[in-house]
Amino acid sequence: MSSFKRSLIQLHLFVFLAGLTAPIGNLIQLNGLYLVFYRMLLTVLALFPIYFLHQQSTKVPLKDKGKLMLIGVLIAIHWVCFYGSIKLANVSVALVCISSVGIFTAVLEPYFFKTKFIWNDILVGLLSLIGILCIFQFDIQFRTGILVGLVSALFASIFTIINKRLTVQYSTQTIQTFEMLGGFSFLTIVILCINSYQHNAFVIPTQQDWFWLIILSLVCTVLANYLMLNALKRISAFTLNVSLNLEPVYGIIIAIVFFQEHKQMGKGFYIGMSLIAISVMLQMVRVLRQQKSK
Repeated sequence: MSSFKRSLIQLHLFVFLAGLTAPIGNLIQLNGLYLVFYRMLLTVLALFPIYFLHQQSTKVPLKDKGKLMLIGVLIAIHWVCFYGSIKLANVSVALVCISSVGIFTAVLEPYFFKTKFIWNDILVGLLSLIGILCIFQFDIQFRTGILVGLVSALFASIFTIINKRLTVQYSTQTIQTFEMLGGFSFLTIVILCINSYQHNAFVIPTQQDWFWLIILSLVCTVLANYLMLNALKRISAFTLNVSLNLEPVYGIIIAIVFFQEHKQMGKGFYIGMSLIAISVMLQMVRVLRQQKSK
């Protein structure tokens, strides 16, 4: 099996695990801020032993550690907004909003790397965005959740683009460890400030919440991010982000089966989902043709 095909398999396994994060998050009773805080805490506790056992002999400069931790802050904001979107709307709406990552990446990636715009990428991304606008127009009760979900997608696009450059410099364990540490540290400060200002007590998860948080952290974060970062070594950030449009498909199927969310959806949702599905198929056809031509 070629390294590119292996990367594609890793990519789609990552997307499937990413699709599980929303249904699992819906089962956890914590709000978005505390949910992400505990997710990152458990992830850091799992990653540090792995990092120290497998770290390379080359040291990571303090400047690059800082960059990785700042990316972790972006990831934390992305996750908080993502789970906030679930709480404000539902699993399906939050997952659909993630598909706008493609258009954000098509516009931002050339800006970050000082390259030309790829108009085909922008057109495919716009198709996903039109799908989201259809849902926004027809399903009025989900508008706040959609806006928060779009903010989540914007931050997801930014940290993925920046990660693309760092994946060629450091091991997957190194990247994961310092990013999760940065996000966890940021959320710790945020929660302490909020609790101090509002005189709130620190929220402790229930036993059931702990169970789902462990699954979310070890399987859907440590394993999933390992697969994603490895895949990024051979595929573009845009391909990754457009492939993430399959995340709603997996997550929505689970939400329909377990949460009966199809009963909440109007015609706008299904029109939008159809457009998003078309954008995914178009991008994957383009990627495969590009590889055959090499």
